[in-house]
Amino acid sequence: MKLRVLYFARLRERFGVAEEAMDFSGATAADLVVHLQSRGDVWAEELAAGRAFRVAVNQNLVALDARLPEHAEVAIFPPVTGG
Repeated sequence: MKLRVLYFARLRERFGVAEEAMDFSGATAADLVVHLQSRGDVWAEELAAGRAFRVAVNQNLVALDARLPEHAEVAIFPPVTGG
């Protein structure tokens, strides 16, 4: 499937990329995270278990077990707090 993956804040800075188009053979957000972790280095570090980040699919926050539809926009970003 084809995905558009967006990275925000700390993740964008660490990965050195704001967005990318991707051909992806997995099914869920968790599969995508594992795929990205397999790039190693900062990817594995920032997306490791225990690191705080959120995933949104087509602008809706989702759990990692959420299925990804074809041509989804997937955003990965650190949690945001406000005041």
